[in-house]
Amino acid sequence: MNAVAFPGRPRRRMGATEPEPSQRIALVSGANRGLGYEVSRQLAAQGVTVLLGARKPLLGEKAARQLRREGGTVIPVKLDVTSMEDVRELAARIDGEYGRLDILVNNAGAYFDIDDDPSSVNLDLVRQALETNLIGAWQLTEAMLPLMQRHGYGRIVNVSSGCGAIDSEGSACPAYRVSKAALNSHTRMLATELAGSGILVNAVCPGWVATDMGGHGGRPVAEGAAGIVWAAMLPTRPAIHGGFFRDRQRIDW
Repeated sequence: MNAVAFPGRPRRRMGATEPEPSQRIALVSGANRGLGYEVSRQLAAQGVTVLLGARKPLLGEKAARQLRREGGTVIPVKLDVTSMEDVRELAARIDGEYGRLDILVNNAGAYFDIDDDPSSVNLDLVRQALETNLIGAWQLTEAMLPLMQRHGYGRIVNVSSGCGAIDSEGSACPAYRVSKAALNSHTRMLATELAGSGILVNAVCPGWVATDMGGHGGRPVAEGAAGIVWAAMLPTRPAIHGGFFRDRQRIDW
């Protein structure tokens, strides 16, 4: 699979040598259940130190404790992606305790408004969806990016959805759909900016998975999480960057 080329911008010098998995620090938002929990499990199984982000500390500690029983290094951290205070405090903590961040998985998401229509949806719901699914990921990335740039290495994975693709058909889930389309746009812009920096930025659609948000009938959570973990652990060569993927296969924006 070839890297995405971004004409018109000078390429930056490639970053540092890839750290071993056991040296990598990962932050996963919205990780005390569902996809985020399984992503944390799979990363920890590869030896990565995982910071498990959760809005409610007690739920985060319970989830991390369960994963530590499996032998992984998983540390709960308080993180509400809509809270700039939480984001700043966590960035300072990671800087102080680790001095780096190698992987950021923007998984926190909500407002799957399947029964709404674009002509009648409550606009307060739309604002809340954008605040979590777009702005939350955006501000968390901005805060954590310097910890990657310092070492010239990083992997940013935005957990998106195929229903956020521009040519996706249907009118259900308007708030969720628009927020994910906007997240896709942000992914592409950030990837353009960071081309050649050693920091790879991609969006991943996990497909329909059987989580609290996805509901019954979806595929196993582990299958959806695997594509996210793949993007989080991408090798430096070839530089797979600025793409939208499902099950490791490129899909249309």
